[in-house]
Amino acid sequence: MPIYEYRCNNCHCKVSLLVKGFAEAPQAACTRCGSKDLTRLFSTFARLKTDQDVYEDILGDTDLVNRMMANDPKALAEWSRRLEGSEATKDSEYAETMERLERGESWQSIVSDMQAREFGTAGDDSSEED
Repeated sequence: MPIYEYRCNNCHCKVSLLVKGFAEAPQAACTRCGSKDLTRLFSTFARLKTDQDVYEDILGDTDLVNRMMANDPKALAEWSRRLEGSEATKDSEYAETMERLERGESWQSIVSDMQAREFGTAGDDSSEED
């Protein structure tokens, strides 16, 4: 359903008109002064970025890529922030991980802690048998 926008030539007020369906734009009047002397405005629109668009933006940032290659935890946090809104950021542990990375904590220690919580170990595969 389109929203038609107009500017009143009398009082310069912006008028928005929601039209159900895709019929022709109806005759509109200013909601402030009642004038029918309106000029149609063309609104801008946003296109949602796909995950691929986001990845291309990130990989185009050579400074960020270089810092990530140097294992900078803050760069990893920035990379993750840029991914916000994608499927990769909807995990329940995401916010905690981001806070820890932004504090400069190594990703290895974060992964180790997550493994300890999930599996009851800190990544140690050895087991003791009596």
